[in-house]
Amino acid sequence: MTGSSVTPRLPDKLHNAFSNLGFGTAQFGNMGKKVAEQDCFDAVEAAWSGGLRFFDTAPHYGLGLSEERLGRALRVRPRKDYVISTKVGRLLRESPRPQGSDRDNGFLVPDKLTRVRDYTAEGVQRSLEASLGRLKLDAVDILWIHDPEEPTDRFDEAISGAVPMLNRLRDEGVISAWGIGSKDATMLRRFVDHSDPDLIMLAGRYTLLEQEQVGLMSACQAKGIGVIAVGVFNSGLMAREEPPADAWYEYGPAPAWALERARLIAAVAREHGVTLPEAALSFPKRHPAVVNVMAGMRSAAQVENNLALVASEIPEAFWNDLRAQGLLKEEV
Repeated sequence: MTGSSVTPRLPDKLHNAFSNLGFGTAQFGNMGKKVAEQDCFDAVEAAWSGGLRFFDTAPHYGLGLSEERLGRALRVRPRKDYVISTKVGRLLRESPRPQGSDRDNGFLVPDKLTRVRDYTAEGVQRSLEASLGRLKLDAVDILWIHDPEEPTDRFDEAISGAVPMLNRLRDEGVISAWGIGSKDATMLRRFVDHSDPDLIMLAGRYTLLEQEQVGLMSACQAKGIGVIAVGVFNSGLMAREEPPADAWYEYGPAPAWALERARLIAAVAREHGVTLPEAALSFPKRHPAVVNVMAGMRSAAQVENNLALVASEIPEAFWNDLRAQGLLKEEV
């Protein structure tokens, strides 16, 4: 799925799991719409049958519901045969003023719990312990520092607290690797420059639609930090063969520049017998720093569709035409 790995220090188990599509489970937490638990189980079954072995979740997703459902879905699978990651930075606590729903945060679940941001060393330990309880596991493989920029900058707290603890957990063999997950390329670059992560999870900023502007990808390549590319469909804008007028980008209506650019790319794709979703899913893995491309999925049908997309062959002439028309940077 990728070029040569830039992370030789990672265990073989991670390399092997990264070789296929990653499975994101935010939608298991009823992100944007309610999902039946059986649909989650069926999606994991289809993923397993398709050879997927890397699953990602977070306490943030549905106030723990995603972790609980993923844990139940994987319970019948041999633990040694898959890689699972979750996140730290948001502790779940009993809500002092529940309003009935977590809809304002994007999840259709009761808001009996609330998120408390905590990027301290103690916060990492508490978050991991709580996640293991929800997952019903003894260990996870990867921990991510989750959204340290949102809604306020917590870089200093994470560098002085979470990072040393994550280094310790990795050195002691409690986890296999750690990284930072964010859609803010500038924040991720700060961590790359000032700490020693194994991985970063870059959401929506290295896609066929847009490529980050702060030298993050080249810095990761130079330091041997693997990139997990997520959000490759840019909130759905790149998920259809022809982006509709009501397409979304960054969890809201797509601005004119994004819609126009997506449609221009789609037109070039058609000339080469390629669909826009095929190209969008294939694009990130062409960068040598990218060790895995991950997609969020909520049903067996979505899993099967994404497996078909990722198996598509994209002609080199397509990428060359994008460059010639100014739709892809020359250096990409």
